[in-house]
Amino acid sequence: MQATSQRNRNIMAVIAVVIGLAMTYVIPFMVQTSLERVLIFLSAHIAEGYPAFTSGLPLFDIFYSAYRALIFASGAALIVISWEIKKGSEWTFPAAMTLFAVPSIGGFFMFLPYVSWVPGFPLPMVISFIGLTGYWAFIFLRDGVDMKVRWVQFAALTFIGMMITDAFTIGVGAQRTMATRPGWPFYPDFTWWLFRWAGEVNWVSALVLFISIPFLAMKKKAGWWLAVIPAITILMINIPTQFIRTKTLDYLYGSLLAAGVLFFTVLPYFKERLLGEESPVEDEFESA
Repeated sequence: MQATSQRNRNIMAVIAVVIGLAMTYVIPFMVQTSLERVLIFLSAHIAEGYPAFTSGLPLFDIFYSAYRALIFASGAALIVISWEIKKGSEWTFPAAMTLFAVPSIGGFFMFLPYVSWVPGFPLPMVISFIGLTGYWAFIFLRDGVDMKVRWVQFAALTFIGMMITDAFTIGVGAQRTMATRPGWPFYPDFTWWLFRWAGEVNWVSALVLFISIPFLAMKKKAGWWLAVIPAITILMINIPTQFIRTKTLDYLYGSLLAAGVLFFTVLPYFKERLLGEESPVEDEFESA
């Protein structure tokens, strides 16, 4: 960040404050409006003859509210560190990227019910793009970084965010289905406990992928491994699950996103640009 001009650092600090304020005092109301619409239309969907979706009511209530809290806390953190961003403290870049990722990922998760049964304008997409505005702006406002490196970071980190959303959603879908499975609490056959197995593996992978974001932003090899390992893990569970449970293409989509993450991290051209420059953050930590 010290290589970034004072002008750009000022812009980045303002972005952090503006988006932080939106995350703390605007997005929570957008989340509640979105949640109420989901609950209303999901209840109507259940009444139309889909009782298996009943378990979705408490799950959406819990996870929308949890994301609201995470987004609020992340927004507060952006406001607090904005002065350090202005000063050019190196650690603020990976920290800010991680904080911007929270509404980006949460918004896309909250958007998915709008694809299935919620009509009208999807407010969660606005939530996502508020976060993505900061996420992408910080990549391209940093000076002293080759433009090719910025575009590789843009692609890799965006795919990782999309993969996190998809993996988290698969996990939620598995929990929803398991709660209303035939013969609960027992498992009718292998395909049912495979469903839970795959969902929880996706949850674990989503968590590890999220942890990779600040490390990749610092160009640390640990971040590369933290992205590659869960992407391969998702392929290992999603591909066979898609062949066994063929009612939806969810596992295929997850596999394609995992392949996208691997494409932008494993290919030598992209790997070199993700890790090729020594991170000043590492030096700062070592001298602390």
